[in-house]
Amino acid sequence: MLKQVVMFGSMVLAATTLLADDAALIKKVKEAGILALPKDPKALTKLAEQSEDAKLNPTTKEKVELGKKLYFDPRLSRSNLISCNTCHNLGLGGADAVPAAIGHKWTANPSHLNSPTVYNSVFNSVQFWDGRSAHLADQAQGPIQAGPEMAAPKELVEERINSIPAYVAEFKKAYGKDVKVDFKLIADTIAVFERTLVTPSRFDDFLNGDSKALSKAEKEGLDLFIEKGCTACHTGVNLGGTMQPFQVAAQYKFASLGDFKGDANGMVKTPTLRNITETAPYFHNGAFWSLSDAIKEMGSTQLGIAISDAEAGKIATFLGSLEGRKPKVDYPMLPAMTDATPKPTFD
Repeated sequence: MLKQVVMFGSMVLAATTLLADDAALIKKVKEAGILALPKDPKALTKLAEQSEDAKLNPTTKEKVELGKKLYFDPRLSRSNLISCNTCHNLGLGGADAVPAAIGHKWTANPSHLNSPTVYNSVFNSVQFWDGRSAHLADQAQGPIQAGPEMAAPKELVEERINSIPAYVAEFKKAYGKDVKVDFKLIADTIAVFERTLVTPSRFDDFLNGDSKALSKAEKEGLDLFIEKGCTACHTGVNLGGTMQPFQVAAQYKFASLGDFKGDANGMVKTPTLRNITETAPYFHNGAFWSLSDAIKEMGSTQLGIAISDAEAGKIATFLGSLEGRKPKVDYPMLPAMTDATPKPTFD
């Protein structure tokens, strides 16, 4: 009987120690500046509505459904071939699985820039690699008009959408009968849909108190992630999304690939690490296909340290816990064109 009591006491002590270790790790994560996505769906929605464009254009069910159609509609491009989903494919982690984005006339991005994921982009403090847009609504205007991307002038987009009665009716339903369907509103509505593309993960579950959400190996990788200094840039609720100096300790191995130099001060938007295991290749120019190799490169380039293969593997194991639960998105049936709808061009 005494032996059973001692064994039971040992089990309780072990469980208590485990919980204490988890609490200490969670505290360490939060002290490093990393925040969890809220567990409560209403709180999560509220967080996504904190952006500047959301305050000007609050989310409604009608706007989300309309924005989804516009997001998937290739007729927003000059050729009728390229949609937002082409480069930010919701089935591919919100990216496109190629080093440099491919656009109009099969043109690769002239700066050899990789398409960032659209998932959780609402939590970025800025948009684009050089941070030139403050929020999603402004960002959505750029690729539609850009020559190497969708190559559609504002006037063409407005004419196409306004020539489709079902679209006009949906805009009136979403914004009121007197709404003017212009280019800005079209982009704003796409952004409303993009704000819903948030992906809570097992990592968030762990930070929110579920000690079993992460494996022992993932917890070890998380601890190493912090110890190595990765949180110098990858912090906040998105573990990234802010402007940071690049090539702090050494020159990036593939610095000569493309002509991107960051913003005027050489700052670059730090990519979110959410769903990072699904969005290869990595870095602004898509030069690395291996996540472990990308981790080692960050060690030398940003931190001035050598990260071993074993250490990179452990950190990569933790990063797998950031694969989030994706919102269910049904591919929409798009409204029919009319005789008045401008035809595609390919020049």
